[in-house]
Amino acid sequence: MSITVVNKPVTPLANTANYKVPEANADLVVKDKKILKNKQLLQDMLERMMVVRKFEERVFQLFAQGLVHGTTHLGIGEEATGVGVGFALTEDDYMLATHRGHGQAIGKGCDVNLMMAEILAKQAGMNNGRGGSMHIADFNKGILGANGILGANAPLACGAAFTCKQKKLDRVCVAFFGDGASNEGAVHEAMNLAAAWDLPVIFALVNNNYGMSTPLYKVVKEMDLTKRAIGYGMKSIEVDGNDVIACYEATVKARKHAVENGPVLMVMHTYRTSGHSKSDGNLYRSKEEIAEWKERCPIQRMKNFCLKNNIFTEAEIDAMEAKTTDILDKAVEFGKAAPEPDVANVLDNVFAD
Repeated sequence: MSITVVNKPVTPLANTANYKVPEANADLVVKDKKILKNKQLLQDMLERMMVVRKFEERVFQLFAQGLVHGTTHLGIGEEATGVGVGFALTEDDYMLATHRGHGQAIGKGCDVNLMMAEILAKQAGMNNGRGGSMHIADFNKGILGANGILGANAPLACGAAFTCKQKKLDRVCVAFFGDGASNEGAVHEAMNLAAAWDLPVIFALVNNNYGMSTPLYKVVKEMDLTKRAIGYGMKSIEVDGNDVIACYEATVKARKHAVENGPVLMVMHTYRTSGHSKSDGNLYRSKEEIAEWKERCPIQRMKNFCLKNNIFTEAEIDAMEAKTTDILDKAVEFGKAAPEPDVANVLDNVFAD
């Protein structure tokens, strides 16, 4: 018996069966109009997205110069997901990032100087240079770590959330994972456990359409990923992942529900215009597809929205660009100038029975 595989063309305009990606330069969706009066919040979110983008661009340059060891995974184009979620969390809330977690860590408030030093394997890095690009952690910010194993952070989130529930803390734990990891058994086991025990977990599914080089439609029958929640009796929320305000508002809603009622599955539709990793030749998708998604850039959409609604002037946005460029210039200088780890400390924090 022969099996015919149909190579259906990937359309960048339809992530799932029931979700239509907004047109290029579409307005951001604001449900709570009071947000429009909070100029400081909007400025902080826009600047944070700029920092995330420039941080990853600098990491890519440093990698090309041979200064970043190991591998690295960039999420250029996904900035609104990490920043929108991060701004809706309290400093005491917990978060677990993915291997593509730079924007998720910065979104929760990670120090970019310490992150840059960490990625450059310096002693001054937040994890003494031992975590590198894929394993950023900052317990002071509630960032319990990133994970290179797909979906492995979901069960860990249940553990943190169980602690919150047992101690009656007003906290949640967010577990980021992608559309590829959403098929991992660990994710489904974690969702089942969180639902059975009513744990305050937000399962933040960043649907960027691809698991490495494999498009979503080739690995799932049901493209509506929010339906994953039905089998666990869990609430689900679907949101435009290139709209930082929509991500922020959705997370505020999800957080309230998680604390009061238990877990939430939040599906954020977005796209990484960068490759899967530093060695990705992008041979599995067209230049036209990438170009269409670049027109939906979350940073540019936020700029256009703020200009259109007279929240910021061109001069104010230019000042933000200059400010965030300076932040990254100093982060790179800090990372390069930081001392190398001392071989005498090689066994520090290494434990064995």
